[in-house]
Amino acid sequence: MNGKFITFEGGEGAGKSTQIKLLSEYLNAKHKDVLTTKEPGGTPIGLQLRKLLVEGSADKFDAVSETLLFFADRRIHVQQKIIPALAEGKWVLSDRFADSTMVYQYYAENKGISKEDILWLYNFAVGKFWPDLTIVLDIDPKIGLARSFKKAEGMEQKEVRFESKALAWHERIREGYLAIAAAEPQRCVVIDADTGIEQLHKKIVAAVNERFEL
Repeated sequence: MNGKFITFEGGEGAGKSTQIKLLSEYLNAKHKDVLTTKEPGGTPIGLQLRKLLVEGSADKFDAVSETLLFFADRRIHVQQKIIPALAEGKWVLSDRFADSTMVYQYYAENKGISKEDILWLYNFAVGKFWPDLTIVLDIDPKIGLARSFKKAEGMEQKEVRFESKALAWHERIREGYLAIAAAEPQRCVVIDADTGIEQLHKKIVAAVNERFEL
């Protein structure tokens, strides 16, 4: 596959969607064909799964059920959208991927499912395919949650199921992402997201240029 696969990870309100849009515009200016997508919800079926996963009560699923739904979405996403785009030489930018499942369903919950379970499911559903680069936007959960709830005020469908969980849960999310990034520095870059939009974009562009020498 000639394209590149870049994933954006981070807690609620880290600014992933905004930064993906800005990076897409930057890459287009560099004459790259770019596809932006997200998990869950990157395909028509995924949009139905997203509604189940991000709306409603915070405790509507146990960790195992939730993980299986995320991997169903991911399998469809990879097979129907990501791999075909990469085969066409496109740069694929995804708002969340497998690290989110490891962080949200293992590090944050740590009950009912193990790290080994999630890795087995990844191998079963996705295989040896991994992102070329993962950008982890790191932010204090208090700041990120305030941003996220403010954003939700203008949404017709309130996607705040995860935001409704306790602050300690969100702090474990942050710790989980930092742990993954520390264990996989060849794939992950951590960037401080508690800054202005343009300053953060410049940091992301620098990280992408360093990795791919655009």
